[in-house]
Amino acid sequence: MFENQPKGLFALALANTGERFGYYTMIAVFALFLRSNFGFDPKWAGEIYGDFLMLVYFLPIVGGYLADKFGYGKMVTIGIIIMFLGYLLLSIPLGGQTVAIVAMLAALLLISLGTGLFKGNLQVMVGNLYDDPRYANQRDAGFSLFYMAINIGALFAPTAAVRITEYAQTHLGYTAPGEAYHFAFMVACASLVLSIAIYYLTRSTFRHTEETGKKSGNAAAAAAEPELSKEETKARIVALLLVFAVVIFFWMAFHQNGLSLTYFADEFTAKSASGVHTMPFDVINLVMLILIVYAGFSLFQSKTGKGKGISAAVILGALAVLGYKYTRATGTVDISAPIFQQFNPFYVVALTPVSMAIFTYLANKGKEPSAPRKIAYGMLVAGAAFFIMMFASQGLLTPNEQAALAEKGELGPLVSPYWLISTYLVLTFGELLLSPMGISFVSKVAPPKYKGLMMGGWFGATAIGNKLVSVGGYLWGDLPLWAVWTVFIAVCLAAAIFMFAMMKRLEKVAK
Repeated sequence: MFENQPKGLFALALANTGERFGYYTMIAVFALFLRSNFGFDPKWAGEIYGDFLMLVYFLPIVGGYLADKFGYGKMVTIGIIIMFLGYLLLSIPLGGQTVAIVAMLAALLLISLGTGLFKGNLQVMVGNLYDDPRYANQRDAGFSLFYMAINIGALFAPTAAVRITEYAQTHLGYTAPGEAYHFAFMVACASLVLSIAIYYLTRSTFRHTEETGKKSGNAAAAAAEPELSKEETKARIVALLLVFAVVIFFWMAFHQNGLSLTYFADEFTAKSASGVHTMPFDVINLVMLILIVYAGFSLFQSKTGKGKGISAAVILGALAVLGYKYTRATGTVDISAPIFQQFNPFYVVALTPVSMAIFTYLANKGKEPSAPRKIAYGMLVAGAAFFIMMFASQGLLTPNEQAALAEKGELGPLVSPYWLISTYLVLTFGELLLSPMGISFVSKVAPPKYKGLMMGGWFGATAIGNKLVSVGGYLWGDLPLWAVWTVFIAVCLAAAIFMFAMMKRLEKVAK
């Protein structure tokens, strides 16, 4: 899995992991912060949340345009600095009045702009590593590994956000959640310092990818870039635009994890777990499961007795930790809504080697689906995830009815946390089919002189989808919950049908 990959992949992945840890630490609590600190209702909180996500993924278009002119590496560095200033401003507790709202909005603009300069261009640099013919056939696997690294940062982010918030409340006197959430934003500041340090310490492994093709001096990459006719260029751009149109609706549904699914966790999911049911909410247990998965693959793939022995020792050690944790799982723990956001990155990290093994097997048999076909399957799987939520919501009150009971100090019916945990599992299968494959498709199909702009286009489509995330906030009120989830099921199915209808055109340029 890690063989025959350029060294620059791991360096860039680690740099991105630090930045993503900070971003997802913020995102884990942001919607709840808007409601508790400023008193926004679900619709307004959803609108701001959706607008922020839209900017985060729209501004890479600007970042890509600038990078095509001035170089990818320069934009990545400037982006980290701007992001740091945004998180720093957001971490200052200014209360909940007008000044605080203006400061919060200014911070969101800075974070969005910095991310726009950083995120897409770093991924273009990853794609540039595979312009070298030595690594060309490892592109999809490389992006899967890169995507996995992103989610390592995201895995620990919800726990970091919850723990630092709880510490601020219990030890520092910040009893109001709205005030305590600022400490989660401070964690994001620190993570960016780590990210830029990793970037410059490992820069020698990817320096040749920092400039555009004409400036880089990378002879292998330049030789690998095809000369395209106007017709070929147009066909590729049209194919990319079709994919962009589909992924809009995936991200509209997927990023409900930070909005309506978080509202569901906060208002309709059991508030505590006891005994063995506490284990999924301890990130250490999730890390042990990840170690078992990776060591298991290493055990079967290792070609030496020493390698097999180390793998077996890791598995036994992880099982011992889980066994110890099991014997200690006797009390009750509170379940905080943001903690559910750890399950998606956990599943991504744990399932990436599984998905890579499946697709490698299919490739060896000559039956691996094309990237566009994987994207279409991903839409179908995402729709299935919301079917789970539809069943979970049977018999529950509407959000407004639940809120009315809460105002009286009463508690409406709640459901098991395993409904959400299962939903995130299925959503993650969809994500693994769509997101890394989509990024790989863009880096492969984009005309060479428009690479930065086309990667920005991928994020622009994601931006529109993120803007539409706010639909979840507008639906959150008087509608029955099953009807809320049905909207996202319909969106995913319609996008999948459109994707299959365009498949021949997409697979033609993907060859």
